[in-house]
Amino acid sequence: MSDNDVEFRTVIEPFRIHSVEPLRMTTAAERRAKAADAAYNLFQLHADDVLIDLLTDSGTGAMSRDQWAAIQRGDESYAGSPSFFVFRDAVQELFPYAHVIPTHQGRAAERILFQVLGGPGKVVPSNTHFDTTRANIEFTGAEAVDLVIPEGRDPQADHPFKGNMDIGRLEALLAERGAETPVVMMTITNNSGGGQPVSLANLHAVADVCRAAGKPLFLDACRFAENAWFVKTREPGREHDTIPDIIREMTGLADGMTMSAKKDPMGNIGGWLALNDDDLALQCRNLLILTEGFPTYGGLAGRDLEALAQGLKEVVSEDYLRYRIRSTAYLADALVGLGIPCLTPAGGHAVYIDAAALLAHIPALEYPGQALAVALYETGGIRSCEIGSVMFGRQPDGSERPAAMELVRLAIPRRTYTQSHIDYVIEVAERVKAQAPDLPGYRIVDEPPALRHFTAAFAPIG
Repeated sequence: MSDNDVEFRTVIEPFRIHSVEPLRMTTAAERRAKAADAAYNLFQLHADDVLIDLLTDSGTGAMSRDQWAAIQRGDESYAGSPSFFVFRDAVQELFPYAHVIPTHQGRAAERILFQVLGGPGKVVPSNTHFDTTRANIEFTGAEAVDLVIPEGRDPQADHPFKGNMDIGRLEALLAERGAETPVVMMTITNNSGGGQPVSLANLHAVADVCRAAGKPLFLDACRFAENAWFVKTREPGREHDTIPDIIREMTGLADGMTMSAKKDPMGNIGGWLALNDDDLALQCRNLLILTEGFPTYGGLAGRDLEALAQGLKEVVSEDYLRYRIRSTAYLADALVGLGIPCLTPAGGHAVYIDAAALLAHIPALEYPGQALAVALYETGGIRSCEIGSVMFGRQPDGSERPAAMELVRLAIPRRTYTQSHIDYVIEVAERVKAQAPDLPGYRIVDEPPALRHFTAAFAPIG
């Protein structure tokens, strides 16, 4: 945007709609019945019974005309497919790693990495681990530790990079438990911390600490482009850097990365593990062959690899990123204007409502986030996701304690909903706010031993 351009108030989508799919309207009575049938777990709803699906931005975005065209070029050879090399080259254009190992999604890359590096007695620090990352670490017997800055645990704190790692705490952990630390992780953007970005200055500081301690640094980088946009627009001295150059600098500070390509790479499926260490790459490829597939497809069809390669070209567009971040902020600003407490400033891929503040009458272990998520669905057919004590309260030893924050995530799929859809979400949230004092808490009546938020059964209290 030149100096002579004026930024208009209207958030305009930088695309036209080429194909549409219908939404099924439901009544409030139908939604109450569907919620009860799903044991008040929104993951268990049939998607046809959801009007606006903000459960996740993972794999739910709209692929472009050029991505669908790329699918037609997919080569399904078992080994050595040309589609793999198109994919590998697109990855290495932005991420300077020697080895690119495709997987069917991000958690598969996490599982492979931590099966090699994890184990009993190990500890893996991060700014904030996401749920599947934490679960894959803990499944090996290792401990996952979050070291986000204090502002990252305060929903209303005013800080441009609330996803940053606390450098002092990282240094202290490595001084005390360095022998037990096989790798340091950084999540960009910091999903469980509200989609908050990490500054380049903080990444440089973390990399310096890791080098001094002789520890590899890996990125959970699935929202790398959104993080790069925040660096460009919020970090002093970076406003003239290009998005690809910022991405290369961010990822060049690390020794490797895991990726869910269902996020910023614009895919409906896919992921990868990329790294520089030859010996570690060999161990990881052996596990890939055992559980995912041959190293040139890794559980993906050739057409998926082609679509991801095209998505990596599209996601670095500044027109797209400007629209993406502004449209998320549009929702956050409107909710805050209605007096609905949200995590601010707005992150990249989602808006996080502070359920603990909105439903202050519900104790943390009666799950205010779950109560709010159910109310949003029953009131207006909006499916969201609890990011609080349901997701993070159960500890590896079986005990339970409140999460650091009780949030409800409204994750916005890429290029999927228009401004009128978001205006409807705002209206539904306003109605839920009016009934907030009367909403009940919930109890868990059945749960699995890990990642319970996906399949647990709930019942309202009282």
